[in-house]
Amino acid sequence: MTTNTNTSRRHFIVGSSAIATGLAIGFDFSIMSEAHAAMGTGTTAMTPLASPEIGVWVVVKPNDDVVVRIVRSEMGQGTITGLAQMVAEELECDWKKVSYDYPSPAENLKRNKVWGSYSTGGSRGIRTSEQYVRKGGAAARIMLVQAAANQWNVPASECVAKNSVITHTPSGRKTTFGKVSVAASQLEVPKDVPLKDPKEWKLIGKSVNRIDGVADKVTGKQIYAIDLKMPGMLTATIKESPVFGSKLKSYDATKAQSMKGVKKVVQVGDTAVAVVADTFWQAKTALDQVKIVWESSPNENVSSASIKKMLEEGLTADDAFAHNTNGDVKSALSNASKKIEATYFYPFLNHATLEPQTATAKWTADSCEAWVPTQDGEASLAAVIAASGLPSEKCNVYKVNLGGGFGRRGAFQDYTTQAVNIAKQMPGTPIKLIWTRDEDMTQGRYHPVMMCKMTAAIDDKKNVTGLNMRLSGQSILAAVRPAVVAANKGKDPLAFQGVEPLGEHGITYSFPNLNIDHAMRNTHVPPGFWRGVNVNQNAVFIETFMDELAEATGMDAVEFRRKHMQDFPRAVAVLNAVADGIGWTKPAAPGVFRGVAQMRSFGSYVAAACELSVKNGNEVKIHRIVAATDPGYIVNPAQVARQVSGSFVYGLSALFEEEITIEKGAVVQKNFDTFGSIRLSQMPPVETIVIQGGGKDWGGVGEPTIAVAAPAVLNAFYRATGKRLRTVPLKNSGIKLV
Repeated sequence: MTTNTNTSRRHFIVGSSAIATGLAIGFDFSIMSEAHAAMGTGTTAMTPLASPEIGVWVVVKPNDDVVVRIVRSEMGQGTITGLAQMVAEELECDWKKVSYDYPSPAENLKRNKVWGSYSTGGSRGIRTSEQYVRKGGAAARIMLVQAAANQWNVPASECVAKNSVITHTPSGRKTTFGKVSVAASQLEVPKDVPLKDPKEWKLIGKSVNRIDGVADKVTGKQIYAIDLKMPGMLTATIKESPVFGSKLKSYDATKAQSMKGVKKVVQVGDTAVAVVADTFWQAKTALDQVKIVWESSPNENVSSASIKKMLEEGLTADDAFAHNTNGDVKSALSNASKKIEATYFYPFLNHATLEPQTATAKWTADSCEAWVPTQDGEASLAAVIAASGLPSEKCNVYKVNLGGGFGRRGAFQDYTTQAVNIAKQMPGTPIKLIWTRDEDMTQGRYHPVMMCKMTAAIDDKKNVTGLNMRLSGQSILAAVRPAVVAANKGKDPLAFQGVEPLGEHGITYSFPNLNIDHAMRNTHVPPGFWRGVNVNQNAVFIETFMDELAEATGMDAVEFRRKHMQDFPRAVAVLNAVADGIGWTKPAAPGVFRGVAQMRSFGSYVAAACELSVKNGNEVKIHRIVAATDPGYIVNPAQVARQVSGSFVYGLSALFEEEITIEKGAVVQKNFDTFGSIRLSQMPPVETIVIQGGGKDWGGVGEPTIAVAAPAVLNAFYRATGKRLRTVPLKNSGIKLV
């Protein structure tokens, strides 16, 4: 997608309204609902501007204020600030005057998707939109400079823009962006927009403060979807069949309907019942009194034990999809002087967003609006259109701040669909649906369960001559995007993240004989894109096994990796950075042990090294972590460091505490008492090394580093105790983080 918009489709408005609003490389706000103002003000700039506007990416007001259009979602990762930095860099505006706003996905659809993808996941918020958003800023700068040159009757080539001021270099005449914004708004958007050389960047690569209202988050002023209030709003909560695949048989709402504040008890689809009331607590209390009978289902016979048995069968089955192969592994294994084997297990995981799933919808026979904390406004709009029964031009979605996403609020819009289905049964009334924590835990879209068998061949000279990696477990794409699996002849390429033959998830080791395959074993438990997705378990499998091979060949763990990473200098660089940072070649303090891990994923190279001690054989104290990240170009180094630290919270929580288990077809864990997270007192300091310029590309930041947290700790734990732990979470082995 480019910003070279055909002028015949552009909406020009001049005269008094243009004078009032200035230049807008933005969009038409006229369709916004008056209820939009309920979503808050301030740095989120949610309130619509006074009149329709023009263009694509930037609004320049008469007072030189700049509003940057952002379509990716902010979940605390700093995407808003990073995108605004890139636009402002090319625009040459005063950063202190920059704010942002969200275009409606309905307006994007109406304008032939002029803003590109709204999806925020896979660490793509910046890296897959940097080209066209930077071009948007550059186009606006060119138009502003041209407008000033026209007023002065001089060539535009004699004028330069800097800090929202345009200067005619020969004469020294100056004007501001705001003063020429109206004239600039009447110019055609240039079709050939050159971008700055990275050597010229002044704002990209700089640690600037965030522009998305950090102070409001700290003070509690920030409005999240669960906080949303509107005139006449009612609140609903819902209960769906606890056994995935089971349907609603009957329900008796006699008692619930007579309870205080209850407005209505409704059936939602063929699997759920909801109560609508004045308040959430009234709805929740009443829902507990609804007598619900679910249809019986064969899935009631499924348990974690039966799932694991199915996965174990897949470890040796013939029906596996090979994805990364070279040489002849079978021959290498049959001729080996020594074979090393290890079997691993990685469980289902829930996203466990602090804010449970929620959405607000208002339906009438003529329109349907929804206010959604979404990672993908386009997906939310599609869900609204489908559920409403109305044509697309009568539907709209407004993005509300997310209380966490981690992949749950992107491709999966079940909560949005439910909100619309409930609102349809109470026309004209805004209905805010809030899931209980129990519902959120038991109706997730879970990180896929997986087992792995690693096998290596070692010759009489202690060289690794072959490596076989068999994955056995669930496919996300088979459930969510089956067309991709069909196009790959039944294979899920996403299962091989971190061990792909090439690309952004490519393996960073070379072996003379290699085979990596996947025996797909799907369950009735719905899988989903959980932050970092499949690279998390694959890093545990391969990085702990690399330590085992290093020991078997009599080599130091870092040196062994370097030996097999010679074709991947950027991977070696991050490994070296953490090894040096942790003091790998120097003796550790008495009782302290070290571990390392490295990985490539989402286009970035990451590594981690840790120091820990173990007391009483099972009490782990992580003293520090050194993390290195090379995502290529970096927009905001401070924000990268924050994301890396946060990713270790996520990765260590999964390693020590988190799992979803199944009994009688249903999820066992109902709340944070059984699905825990590490506490602040347990979190070690994270020393982040940010490597810039490692390549001429843009890698992800929010997800890659999660993967190396667990294997680095597991490798250090082995050195401390002599025990190889191959099943997570570690609490099941009696191991706890202190």
